[in-house]
Amino acid sequence: MAGGVRVQVRVQPKARSAGIKGVADEADGTVVLKVAVTAPPEDGKANDAVVKLLAKECRVAARDVSVVAGATARRKVIEIAGDPAQLMDDLRRVVSAAAAKGD
Repeated sequence: MAGGVRVQVRVQPKARSAGIKGVADEADGTVVLKVAVTAPPEDGKANDAVVKLLAKECRVAARDVSVVAGATARRKVIEIAGDPAQLMDDLRRVVSAAAAKGD
């Protein structure tokens, strides 16, 4: 997408701690970003938490992050508006940090 990136994520709601937990290979071969949030999967609370977490980690406003597919599923497509190169750098940074912590 021009002016941003789309990221496939797998969300773990009601987690003990929130954060980017790394990447995972799905059974269909898709690579997803693993995201844990403490919010429950009800009334959009987990989606809101994912949006806020990704906005913080990518250093953009929450209004620039949206769930474009999978609103009621654990696997979602998230669109983040902004400079694609900068966003990818931010995502690489948080994934590397998660890998270093062993999440």
